Amino acid sequence: MNKVLLMAGLFLFHTTASAANIIIDKTGVDEKDYIFDMHECTELSQQAQKKQTAGGLVSGAAKGAALGAAAGAISGGSGTDGAKTGMAIGVVGGALGRNRAKRQNEASHEAEKQKVVKNCMINRGYTVLN
Repeated sequence: MNKVLLMAGLFLFHTTASAANIIIDKTGVDEKDYIFDMHECTELSQQAQKKQTAGGLVSGAAKGAALGAAAGAISGGSGTDGAKTGMAIGVVGGALGRNRAKRQNEASHEAEKQKVVKNCMINRGYTVLN
């Protein structure tokens, strides 16, 4: 009996945790059907694809080095110091850009999953309030 309650609790936690931002009017809805449908819709949402992020540290360093070398040559230097400075700035800029792109990608992926769950529940006849 305790195993059944534990499994049901874990199932409910998984279902509600993955669909935390979805508000559904459960007036007149059988709780068992709701849990089953929410679980199936959440499972379907796992098929949403993450977007690949391009660029990052190496490309930022290469761009920074090229710009630094060009700036150094224009100012009359040999370009080596400018390239080193540009590469250092490019490395930092590339890392920051990659982290920002990764956070945006995660947020977009979560929003896509929420959209799939909402549409799935609407198609099953539930009233989604948000």
